[in-house]
Amino acid sequence: MRAALSLPVGHGFGLAAELLLGAAKRKSHATCQCLLALISMAPFIAAAQPVAVEIDNSWVHVSRLHLAPHEKFAVREYPASVVVYLSDTKQTKNGETAYFPAGARVVENSSDQPLEEVLIEFKPGAPRPPYQPITRDPAKLDPKYHTVDFENDRVRVLRTVLEPHIKSPMHEHPPYVVVYVTELHTTMALADGRLVDNVRRKGEIAWRDAMRHSTENVGNQTAMEIQVEVK
Repeated sequence: MRAALSLPVGHGFGLAAELLLGAAKRKSHATCQCLLALISMAPFIAAAQPVAVEIDNSWVHVSRLHLAPHEKFAVREYPASVVVYLSDTKQTKNGETAYFPAGARVVENSSDQPLEEVLIEFKPGAPRPPYQPITRDPAKLDPKYHTVDFENDRVRVLRTVLEPHIKSPMHEHPPYVVVYVTELHTTMALADGRLVDNVRRKGEIAWRDAMRHSTENVGNQTAMEIQVEVK
């Protein structure tokens, strides 16, 4: 994958400011102008990073990819992976998912629109994650709002779509990656009685250990999330 140019945050900008001050004291107009230009470009450089690692643990490596129209990454070997698309283009729809077996492939945006996707790579040889057998499967208990996009012996891709003020029954998940396809506001009632307020922006990603909970959409718009369960 391509390496992205980025500027350090915090200390890096402080250092640039010190250099700028020093240049001003030396009356180095050219140096001042260069540093001012570099500082002004920093937000755009940071925002343009094509690959950002979101999660890395014993089981998965999760990255967020941004591809410009017709951009293509170099071919490389990938482990078995799931992709969650977060853009509407001619080739993808926001919220679509895809499974790719291990092997060499090219990540490419062949459309005329920018493409954002979440790549979840399953680490080869990883141990089975710790969790108890699932006895309350949301796809069986609440099939109207929990549907399975894909499943094999390594992963299950579960889609949850909750209309406003709909509450799911208490159910269980093995450890999983969750990708929020829409902005949402839900509450999660956990098995131990705690109530978790869950406000999310579109595109946010999180790792969750095995859990039992129910979810209620307390917002006023339909909430969609993709749960990539690791077996």
